[in-house]
Amino acid sequence: MFAIATEQRQYKTYVLTDLDASSRLEVVPERGGIITSWQVQGQELFYLDAERFTHPELTVRGGIPILFPICGNLPGDTYTHQGKTYTLKQHGFARNLPWEVTDQTTETEAAITITLASQAQTRQVYPFEFQVTFTYQLQGNSLTLKQRYTNLSDEPMPFSTGFHPYFQIADKQQLQLEIPATHWKNNLDQTVQPFSGQFDFDQDEIDAALRPLTQQSAQAIDHQRQICLTLDYDPTYSTLVFWTVKGKDFYCLEPWSAPRNALNTGEDLIQLAPNTSLDTSVRFSVRSL
Repeated sequence: MFAIATEQRQYKTYVLTDLDASSRLEVVPERGGIITSWQVQGQELFYLDAERFTHPELTVRGGIPILFPICGNLPGDTYTHQGKTYTLKQHGFARNLPWEVTDQTTETEAAITITLASQAQTRQVYPFEFQVTFTYQLQGNSLTLKQRYTNLSDEPMPFSTGFHPYFQIADKQQLQLEIPATHWKNNLDQTVQPFSGQFDFDQDEIDAALRPLTQQSAQAIDHQRQICLTLDYDPTYSTLVFWTVKGKDFYCLEPWSAPRNALNTGEDLIQLAPNTSLDTSVRFSVRSL
């Protein structure tokens, strides 16, 4: 049995449940369309800095922030289009703007559809007309994030897209990663290093871009909690970013369609033709070991 309820907290929160599977999802459309909580069989999968979340002027650290129309940052936060320079901050603006709920269903799953459209605020930093529609689907032990990007401009629309999920973990030394890549780029010092399946969690920060990817699936196994998280993504996604900070109970495993600075370099950058749409999908699923 599926259900959707709303709770008026600081922000209106949509609570999706699959009662038969004891799974639950919380979505806050007006706070960047973010998913803030995902529970399966009573276990919370996501980390959320609840205090930071209450401050609208701060970016959210937790849940699944949305990355659009860029992933990562641009040098000097700038790019040039048709001879004009624009300022676009790290990860773009989608995670900071309110999204509109445009559909809900509880027939074969608990699902909510949210939409973000171009507006005066976005045109100042990104001169394109667009509509982005996400459908979050909760069913059993799986969470699917379906996306549709529509270019309403009369010229090709360049962008990259991705997600920045924060997964809860108490002991990173008990984390086993299975990522289909042989090398990773260290964003902190720009070196490229071989990937053997492990990172040194004694470092203050790890910011690793793993690419190219040889498969459309990755896993993270938390041996302390005895759970295996699987991330499936379609070929739109060229990069997985692993990020964590020492002393914080989270790790991030982020599917990106392009590496950072793609809006300037063109590397794996999506160029969506006028009046066309691109459909993509990411799915998370969890199981006990």
